[in-house]
Amino acid sequence: MSHQLATQLTLIGLAAIFAYSFYAVLYAGQLSLAQAGFASIGGFTAAALIGQDTLLFGFVPPIVSAVVIGTVAGAIIALLLGLPVLRLRGVYLAIATLGFGEVVRIVFINSEWTGRASGLSTPKLVDWWTVWIAVAVLVYFFARLSRSKLGRGYAAVREDELAATALGIDVARHKMYAIVTAGAIAGAYGVFDAFFTRLISPDDFGFEAAINGLVMAMVGGVVFFIGPLIGGAFITLIPEVQRALDVQAGWIQPFIAGLLMLLVILFLPGGIAGLIPRRKPRPPTGGEEDEPGSTSIHSRARARVQAGDMIASLHSISKSYGGVHAVRGIDLEIRAGEVLGLIGPNGAGKTTLINMISGLVPPTSGTATVLGLQLGKKVPPYRFAAAGVARTFQHSKLWNRMSAFDNVLVGTHTIAKSTFARRLIWLPSARRDEAQARAMAWRQLRRVGLIERAVVLAGQLSYGDQRRLEIARALASDPELLILDEPAAGMNHVEAREMAQLIRELAADGVTVLLIEHNVRMVLSTCTRVTVLDFGEVIANGDPESVAHDPAVLDAYLGTESDHDASPVAVREDSVILPGSTHADGMHRSDAAEGTDD
Repeated sequence: MSHQLATQLTLIGLAAIFAYSFYAVLYAGQLSLAQAGFASIGGFTAAALIGQDTLLFGFVPPIVSAVVIGTVAGAIIALLLGLPVLRLRGVYLAIATLGFGEVVRIVFINSEWTGRASGLSTPKLVDWWTVWIAVAVLVYFFARLSRSKLGRGYAAVREDELAATALGIDVARHKMYAIVTAGAIAGAYGVFDAFFTRLISPDDFGFEAAINGLVMAMVGGVVFFIGPLIGGAFITLIPEVQRALDVQAGWIQPFIAGLLMLLVILFLPGGIAGLIPRRKPRPPTGGEEDEPGSTSIHSRARARVQAGDMIASLHSISKSYGGVHAVRGIDLEIRAGEVLGLIGPNGAGKTTLINMISGLVPPTSGTATVLGLQLGKKVPPYRFAAAGVARTFQHSKLWNRMSAFDNVLVGTHTIAKSTFARRLIWLPSARRDEAQARAMAWRQLRRVGLIERAVVLAGQLSYGDQRRLEIARALASDPELLILDEPAAGMNHVEAREMAQLIRELAADGVTVLLIEHNVRMVLSTCTRVTVLDFGEVIANGDPESVAHDPAVLDAYLGTESDHDASPVAVREDSVILPGSTHADGMHRSDAAEGTDD
């Protein structure tokens, strides 16, 4: 192989490694620009400790020792940096991590042990095949990650952190895993770069390097594991194309890189790799979703509650936002096996209440226990999902860029076993556990009637199918308590009847359901008990018949009979959607009392 070709292959490999350090965090939806700083720390640490003839433990080759040192150094610094900065999001996270990289560069420029601005000379320990071994390891690593429970968790966090939390995914932990992985890869890149070029300087890892790494990852694509390799090769070969065309203008490469970045963001969010056809899930045939052992997925996760057992017990629960009281002194019990309807005008406190029950919002006062977990005791929200609480949202929080099947597969997070480490070494148990998770997802899609739409992107489904898909995703966690927040909102009467039938079937299967809905006919015909909220307080609680005739309920919804000539029969038989935001005075109540739509 010619020297020029070997050099070019090495540069492409180095670019790919650096791009993978950005891919590691972008895959989890985090915009970190600290990788240049991690690379600098890893490279300088290895350069200061490893020489031409250094043998770690007397037999480990110098380049292996250097890579190990750089990887560990990068990972440790990433862990320490992640503790404070991962509380930030979006542009604030990017600015903070970029600032970290600049701090590292300035400190190293003024440090004796780094050789100040001149840097350190290093022996040449890296050949093209050494770099490509590292690239192959990274490709394999991310390929195995993408189809594991951990990889699905990353994808869920990237698409919507709130929805991921509601499915039992520890968002903070996944973010930390991502940035530590990025730090380790960047540290290794710093070593390879230093021991290939024979010189490492602080200015090699400045702002421009960070932006180049981000561009390579974004252009290549952040949703497919081959993306960073494509992006690294594409950007690295631009100067070669310039030389072949005898174009020497130095502004061309950054111009083309910036233009590609803009085009990808606007027209190709999946990057160049997004154009590569990907294998679609194959719907099971002949009951494959009930393969032997597949039904045991939930038996490992938690003990099952029995009919009549207490699911949730709330005593004087209140929630205030400053001077606004969204929920006031609510006492409520939910027992296994019932279908509890929660109705009330807009702004009555319904969504705030279920946000507290699902652990997303702590109460201001009162005591409550949900499946053994106490509200307001600093219990992380994902723990409620792990205990058996699943929910949908008033405004659908599906991951539109993922297929219907993949959406539901993420829903198995709390009951599926971790498989990534075992997938790396091809243990049969990992494949078995993944098969069980997939079988669970197929069963829930069949349960809601979407088995034929499994490979369709969630964003391309009809509105009614999206609502059913969100229910299937929640059911994939095998919940004890299923909270449905206006599942029939926006549906016509045919779709609403189908949704009511699905809820009755879930109840018959032993799923406890808490239903928020403005479709009163649906609530009264579906629920075993109904609770009515108004201005954050319970004004009625009991069986559907008694609640439908309660004067306080009629007044809260429709005003007095003299104002509207209303009757219980009219509410039950003729009304499909109650005018929930209208009261006796004809005014619409603001939803601001809850801080969220009801």
